[in-house]
Amino acid sequence: MKHPFASLRGRMLRAFVLIVVLAVALSVASAYYVTRGQLDAFVAQLAAVEADSVTRHLSREYAASGGWATVDRALADAGYLYAEGGEHGAGAEGGEHAARGAERGAERGEGGAETVFHVDRIRIVVVDAAGLVIRDNLSRLRPGTPAPALAGERATVTDRETGRPVGHAYVDVERGFLATELHGFLRAMLATTALGGVLIAAVAAMLAAWLASRITAPVSRLTRAARRIASGADSALLPVTSDDELGQMSAAFNRMTQALHTQRALRRRLINDLSHELNTPLSVIQLEAKGLLDGLQEPAGAADRIIGEVTLLANLVRDLNWLADSDSGDLRLSREACPVGNLLDAELRRWQPQARVRRIGLERQLQSDVPTLALDRMRMSQALGNVVHNALQHTDAGGRITLAAGPAPNGGVTLAVTDDGAGIAAADLPHLFERLYRTDASRSRGTGGSGLGLAIARAIVAAHGGTIAVTSAGLGHGTTVRISLPGAS
Repeated sequence: MKHPFASLRGRMLRAFVLIVVLAVALSVASAYYVTRGQLDAFVAQLAAVEADSVTRHLSREYAASGGWATVDRALADAGYLYAEGGEHGAGAEGGEHAARGAERGAERGEGGAETVFHVDRIRIVVVDAAGLVIRDNLSRLRPGTPAPALAGERATVTDRETGRPVGHAYVDVERGFLATELHGFLRAMLATTALGGVLIAAVAAMLAAWLASRITAPVSRLTRAARRIASGADSALLPVTSDDELGQMSAAFNRMTQALHTQRALRRRLINDLSHELNTPLSVIQLEAKGLLDGLQEPAGAADRIIGEVTLLANLVRDLNWLADSDSGDLRLSREACPVGNLLDAELRRWQPQARVRRIGLERQLQSDVPTLALDRMRMSQALGNVVHNALQHTDAGGRITLAAGPAPNGGVTLAVTDDGAGIAAADLPHLFERLYRTDASRSRGTGGSGLGLAIARAIVAAHGGTIAVTSAGLGHGTTVRISLPGAS
């Protein structure tokens, strides 16, 4: 059994969902890292502000005490001296400073005037001008030891009395400033964004499934219809519900289906017509031969009739071979300059005797400005002859046939063969150039011909780059066949 994701619909759905998931993941990741970067920059600015505040306190205390003796008071006033100092804590006095500094820090945090409220313990290391540790508020470094490379915001402490630098303060050495708040905010933001991404992905998956279904439904219908046609069964036309590419595909398939139905009907009709065309002369030949064998026929008369039927068969085979050559592109034209008037005169002389026998008037009409064309005279005579022959077969005694020629707007020539004979029904007009088609299936070969004349005429005219068309006002109103040929260029 075919896996559902191996179908076009499954692959489209999988592709849509993958694209949506990737887009959501990229959006969440980009939002997270952009927000984190902006918050880090914001925290760095706040740390710089805090470093300035701490150095102001340190500079004031240094100037007031004439040294670093009151450094704990400065840290306490800034709110960065904690009671539980560690093994190198500040002792009882330091504890008092720490408690007082914590209260002041809280007050400033509530008022927002001088510092930013913080929950985490912020490490600050104060070093003198020689790089020796004066105070580590978290007691990680011993006073008097050389200070290692420290991170954080580095600010210079100056003696307010002399203005000379006396040391440095490293604020937020362990990057703990607003760390809890930032991590909590980022976690909440990431969770919210991820939840939104999941909801978006779910909605997008449903929309993708609906869209994939709409896209693949016409393709599935087309596949089922194509399979029915391939199996030889008739296929209903596909519904055309849109004007987009899928709708155009369905419309094109419908046209192809109708053309196939028409071709199948024509093929069946062609086989039936060929069977009829071959069966009739073969039956006559068989009867004549049997009559000769039984002594019921005169040899001369039977031979004439057999020769006539064989000639009909030979002509039918010749015409079919000729049409096969034209279909395969093997038809070759031998063009030469041919005045159109001469072409019409030749056809007039050719068919005038038969017209007189049938008591039908045959004439030509030639305009004076008709150009000379480059034609294969023999082939064009064959095409015109087929048209005139059809006109003679379907025009009653006393009727009239006109061969006319005039200039065409494109520099070519329009030839017209018009009769006032039996006319053609509107239902038959679209099929007149189909091979072996007859307007009356029961008409005898004597009046209906083989049904190949107009097909041959169209092939010859098309080989010359022209077109041929038949018009009729209906039964009993005559027929006009127009041949349009391009100019010499």
